[in-house]
Amino acid sequence: RLLTETREALEQQTATAEVLQAINSSPGDLAPVFDAMLEKAARICQADSGFVFRLQDGLNRMVAAFGIPAEYKKFQTHNPIPLGRGTLAGRTVLERRAVHIVDAAADPEYTRAEAVQIGGQRTMLGVPLIREDALIGVITFGRSRVEPFTEKQIALVTTFADQAVIAIENARLLNELRQRTHDLEESLEYQTATSDVLKVISRSTFDLQPVLDTLCEMAGRLCGADLGGIATRQGDVYRFAATFGQSPDFDAVLRQQSHSPGRGSIIGRVLAEGRAVQIADLAADPDYAVPESVRIGKVRSNVGVPLIREGLPIGVIVLGRQRIEPFTERQIELVRTFADQAVIAIENTRLLGELKERTDALTRSVTELQALEEVLRAVNSSLDVDTVLATIIGRAVGLSQADEGTIYQFDDSEQVFVPKSAFGMSADRVAVLRERKIRLGETHLGRAAVARAPVYVNDVHQDPTMPGRGAGNVLEGIHAVLAVPLLRDDRVVGGLVIRRRRVGAFAPTIPTLLQTFAGQAVLAIENAGLFREAGRARAEAEAALADLRRAQDRLIHAEKMASLGQLTAGIAHEIKNPLNFVNNFAALSVELLDELKAAAEAVAALDADKRADIDETIAILTGNLDKIAEHGRRADNIVKNMLEHSRGVSGERRSVDISALVDEALNLAYHGTRAQDQSFNITMERDYAPALKPIEVAPQEMTRVFLNLFGNGFMRRRGAPGRAATDRSSRPWG
Repeated sequence: RLLTETREALEQQTATAEVLQAINSSPGDLAPVFDAMLEKAARICQADSGFVFRLQDGLNRMVAAFGIPAEYKKFQTHNPIPLGRGTLAGRTVLERRAVHIVDAAADPEYTRAEAVQIGGQRTMLGVPLIREDALIGVITFGRSRVEPFTEKQIALVTTFADQAVIAIENARLLNELRQRTHDLEESLEYQTATSDVLKVISRSTFDLQPVLDTLCEMAGRLCGADLGGIATRQGDVYRFAATFGQSPDFDAVLRQQSHSPGRGSIIGRVLAEGRAVQIADLAADPDYAVPESVRIGKVRSNVGVPLIREGLPIGVIVLGRQRIEPFTERQIELVRTFADQAVIAIENTRLLGELKERTDALTRSVTELQALEEVLRAVNSSLDVDTVLATIIGRAVGLSQADEGTIYQFDDSEQVFVPKSAFGMSADRVAVLRERKIRLGETHLGRAAVARAPVYVNDVHQDPTMPGRGAGNVLEGIHAVLAVPLLRDDRVVGGLVIRRRRVGAFAPTIPTLLQTFAGQAVLAIENAGLFREAGRARAEAEAALADLRRAQDRLIHAEKMASLGQLTAGIAHEIKNPLNFVNNFAALSVELLDELKAAAEAVAALDADKRADIDETIAILTGNLDKIAEHGRRADNIVKNMLEHSRGVSGERRSVDISALVDEALNLAYHGTRAQDQSFNITMERDYAPALKPIEVAPQEMTRVFLNLFGNGFMRRRGAPGRAATDRSSRPWG
């Protein structure tokens, strides 16, 4: 007996050691542990079969079995054992202790007949698996014969149950550790992928394509997808902008498709519902209407996540598997993260694009304003139309990134366009332009003039309105042409044409800019015309001015002659009196001298009375001679004044008796008026200041002033005889 007990103890220790070795050699994998445990315990306890059940959702589910028929094992797998007294496992869970059924066939509470009928079990033993007072499962053993288990055997099974709990706990802890490690590795991978995406976003500020390519590839790799893509909004529909993992044929099909909200596609459903949508099996979905996904792409499971910006979808990220395997919620959440990054990338690209466009527009505007300022400065500072037009066409070609350009002026007489300035063209090409007579409606320039609007041809080689090209054709080698008419009040003045040799369209703002330049060209041409007209008008005005001056000189001469005639008439009357005095007194003096000669011999013998007569005669003669001298001087002054008047204005100043000057002018004016109108008569009263001292004046000018004053006064009073005019000019005046 002692030997038997020793052998049994050794066998138990050996079995326990083997189970522990199985636990250590299979960390986290319970199947080999449970298999070893059941086999060792069944052998030691002399059982024919054994099970390990895990309690899950109120049911005992078989996780390991030993020594049972395949049919019964299949039955146990598909029929979990509920809690209750009708089964060994259910009764053990309820009682939370070891349960021993001596004969299942004879037990009135036992209801699982398949254990007896299929499994061949009669005597049964069940021990609960308890961890920290929580029941986690049951280990059971059975015999195909009615033979109760001994207390020692029950204790041994209890020991194995404890080992099973340790194994389960170790596996749980190890699995949790592995899961945490996996989660950390996955999180690290996610963070690395996010960092990579952010790096791509930062490097590709203006280029969205690399970002979308990286996003969908990263999302697919991390989520275990076989293929995928990102669709973005393009107008009113959504199209794939980036794909990965597609075959060339399937990629071509995807990029040709357009999607709208609806249930016919994964993209349509996402757009319609505004949330993430998953289709477990495309082939089994009755609403899915894109058979190419299954037929060509071999896609079975699909998930789509919207790209949301400000509550509106701007795209969809789609991942697919070529097997039926739905994506987990964690994977879908990860796709949402990538979708958010895609939205950020799209928004950044949009904002940066708008900023770049605005910056470029501002730069263009500044450049255009500077060019316009240069053109305006040329227009305003130069009357040389060739210089101005050369500046305009040069700036127009530069700003439009063209290769050459020409400004034409329209010849109204011949109704043709004549080249006035060219830029970027050889002399031979300019000569060809001059030889060719472009009329309204011909070439791009003529059509622009007729339409009164710019004409733009992106490719002249595809322009059906242009004739065939021959040698010397000005459009040889030209790709694009833009023609702008020069208009003034809807009248064609000329045209501006720019040409580009390389492929590429002109910027949308160029036609408007060239219209502005065309307006300046019109101003330059008109300014040149106005300058020529102004030159002709100036020449004509100068000629007219010369004629006017000559006429004025003749008029002044005529006025002088008229004044001189009036003055001469007055002088003739004035000089008549002193001459009469001179003549009369001269004759009288001759007679007196004759008498004096006759009486000279007898003077000595004359008495006092006779000598008194002779003295009287001599005094008279002396007086006459004085009067003759006085009136001679008067006549001399009159003649002198007449000569000065006829010579024009004299600025010579000298000291004169102003009263005498006024009196002389009054007499000249009066007699001049009388000479013109014999019926004119007026009474003149003179009242000169006797003590007025001589003053320094220009006598001839003052005489003319007094003549005009007296003459105007006499003219106003002609026809009113007897009216007196009192001359007060000699009174104190300033």
